[in-house]
Amino acid sequence: MDEKSQVPVVNIANALTVLRLVLVPVMIWLLLDPTVERRWLGWGVFAVAAFTDQIDGHLARKLGLITDFGKLADSIADKFLILSAMIMASVNGWLWWWVTILFIVRELGITIMRMVVVKKKVMAAGRGGKIKMFAQSLGAGGLIIPWHSFLPGALATGVVWACYALIGIALFFAITSAVEYIAEARALSDDE
Repeated sequence: MDEKSQVPVVNIANALTVLRLVLVPVMIWLLLDPTVERRWLGWGVFAVAAFTDQIDGHLARKLGLITDFGKLADSIADKFLILSAMIMASVNGWLWWWVTILFIVRELGITIMRMVVVKKKVMAAGRGGKIKMFAQSLGAGGLIIPWHSFLPGALATGVVWACYALIGIALFFAITSAVEYIAEARALSDDE
């Protein structure tokens, strides 16, 4: 029996991943009526959920709690959180729909591909995917914040454009990391 199979699926790292999944509908509900107060609450839920992503990975590595379930569930929870934030940003007019749609298509394609190859190997997120996730989290989270409610007009607009720049960086790494995932999946299929 290998070491990974001895790690229990029910552990603190995986529980944090599941918590992130549970927080997403709460964030969506808050952002359905985007008053300043609800935007702040929605951002708070988003921030807590994004923070669990940092904690669960750290705990899994530090405590030796890495499981195949955790690798897959973490990836799905990340996508669910970020895409939900982006969809709500588009619904509320804070982000162009075409950008959100590009991310949705990329994430669905990569997730389906990962599910197909999971019988051979669980494909963990690579460096490019992690950079994408970081920039996307900052950008999408930043778009939720009601900057115009507490910053002067030009400064608030500048911060919003900085969030768009982060989304642009995320889009670049979304494309380059997708190419890396596809290459890895093709290599796995060639090994048959």
